[in-house]
Amino acid sequence: MTTTEAEAAAAAVVPGQGRDGQVRDKGTIRLGDRTRGEATDDTPRYAPEWLELREPVDAAARAVELLDPLRIRLANLPGRAGGLVIHDLGCGTGSMGRWLAPRLDGPQHWVLHDRDPYLLHFAAVGSPRSAADGSRVTVETQRGDVARLTADALAGASLVTASALLDVLGQEEIEALAAACAGAGCPALLTLSVVGRVELTPAHPLDDEIAHAFNNHQRRGDLLGPEAINAACDAFARHGATVRVHPSAWRLGRDESALTAEWLRGWVGAAVEERPELAARADAYLKERLAACEAGELNVVVHHSDLLALARPTGGA
Repeated sequence: MTTTEAEAAAAAVVPGQGRDGQVRDKGTIRLGDRTRGEATDDTPRYAPEWLELREPVDAAARAVELLDPLRIRLANLPGRAGGLVIHDLGCGTGSMGRWLAPRLDGPQHWVLHDRDPYLLHFAAVGSPRSAADGSRVTVETQRGDVARLTADALAGASLVTASALLDVLGQEEIEALAAACAGAGCPALLTLSVVGRVELTPAHPLDDEIAHAFNNHQRRGDLLGPEAINAACDAFARHGATVRVHPSAWRLGRDESALTAEWLRGWVGAAVEERPELAARADAYLKERLAACEAGELNVVVHHSDLLALARPTGGA
């Protein structure tokens, strides 16, 4: 951290976080993750460097087409005059808030949830301070377990957001999320869920085999992986929400080569973890793909979907 960043962190006053930079644990949400059997509360889910690398590509991919129906619903929520209260689940370093807060009008209070206090600190310090119309944006941080999420935990919420979350959840957690949003009468904007489709150009004979192994890795344990977006649509619909889905693909070319290289390493690594017998062929494949990436000769499309679930408002709206 640079001196300027350190000074900013020390000066930031964030509800739920002290001047010493320590997060005040309020214990409401803990994210599912693929090492849940081995990880502790102190185990980071993602490196900040990876999240920083993907942030501009995430921002370009998210479906802006879902924002107008969201704005209409938010404008008609009861209690809107007091400003929006937005819960960001699995916030990481806060990229969702940096993308969405400047696209919404009116005062906003963001509640940033993540299991990792290190990431929460980055999210709080790096959060936007003003909305689209110049209104004030404030934040607080919370740690906890998504499996415990209830309508009571979302009392007073105007919106629930998340990015790259659904595919690391199981069926019960998705059901709990849908039920909590329905009980609180708040919409949910859940972006960048993987759908199990990847396109690499030029093609390679091993592409499909690696993709299949990776998708199976995503389904380890009770996680839904590429099936999560459909499961979430069904769950929210069962709870009476109007659901919209829109594609939000990453499109990686020469200008995104650093992200592409890191994505390739993780994608191939997970495939080999799922199918160790692929190791020798996958090693040669990865070297070839990384060389093409470095030369600016590889293009990748990683397909995702964004989901907007408009729950029936409570309070007579």
